[in-house]
Amino acid sequence: MDKHPTNITPNLIKHFADYLRLELSLSDNSVEAYKHDVGLFLQYLDSQKLSLDINDIRQETIKGFLNFLYDMNIGATSQARILSGLKSFWRYLLQEEIAEKDPTLLISSPTLGRHLPEVLTYEEIQTMIDSIDLSQPNGHRNKAMIEVMYGCGLRVSELIGLQISDIYRNDGFLRIIGKGSKERLVPIGDSSLKILYQYIEGARVHITPKPKFTDTVFLNSRGTGLTRQMVFLIVKDLAEKNGITKTISPHTFRHSFATHLLEGGANLLAVQQMLGHASVSTTEIYTHVSDELLRDTLTSYHPRFRKIIKAEIEDSM
Repeated sequence: MDKHPTNITPNLIKHFADYLRLELSLSDNSVEAYKHDVGLFLQYLDSQKLSLDINDIRQETIKGFLNFLYDMNIGATSQARILSGLKSFWRYLLQEEIAEKDPTLLISSPTLGRHLPEVLTYEEIQTMIDSIDLSQPNGHRNKAMIEVMYGCGLRVSELIGLQISDIYRNDGFLRIIGKGSKERLVPIGDSSLKILYQYIEGARVHITPKPKFTDTVFLNSRGTGLTRQMVFLIVKDLAEKNGITKTISPHTFRHSFATHLLEGGANLLAVQQMLGHASVSTTEIYTHVSDELLRDTLTSYHPRFRKIIKAEIEDSM
């Protein structure tokens, strides 16, 4: 068999489009949709500095892409359609013997409201915060951002939209404008509030905000607000710097906030209110990570499990 080029190139995408149009008889609109799906995936690979070699792409890469789409506020229906486009792309690659295997094969379509990124431990989050170089121009800003995302469980859109006038410093609350322009009050701890104001009254003072951003808390060096993508890259760089290999995004801090509260015994309805969920059933999905905690408890304290573990230890000696 001749060796095919393995990089995802514009020419390869053109051949894929020809295959869709000529062999599968898809409409021009459908072909453009599939090309768009592959293009989004290429943007993700480029933003994460990942290999474009088809045979370097693994199941974890596709999962990371779905996490990326979720963090960009792309809904489950659109995620499912994009994943369908990638599955068609890999069917073509296998048929043409360009790819050796299909990394999309075992990945199910996202279910509305049920997609969750991985959870970080408290120690991992603290390590990330401690590793931020405060001597760098954006050090205090980035530290305050991570503190607020984790300390208050904010969505990335809520973080970048936070206004100074929304901070009730004396009362220890933030006024958050969530999905559907719904307002809620979220408590902020003294430690997070202190770090937030170290940035607002320190590094931020040296930035001249553009007219529309005078009240925006988190600014870039040009005096405008941050984008979701910028926050995503900051989080990714911090994770890489600290050797954290989990697939994480800004939403992971919100997930970790909820998971840590519930594992600590917090009231589900109180967590629901802080997260701004319309239904408690949405908040309940954050309890799934606690299944591992429950199993660890069973393993540690149930006499049947203790006997099995003891037997396994004795057999290995």
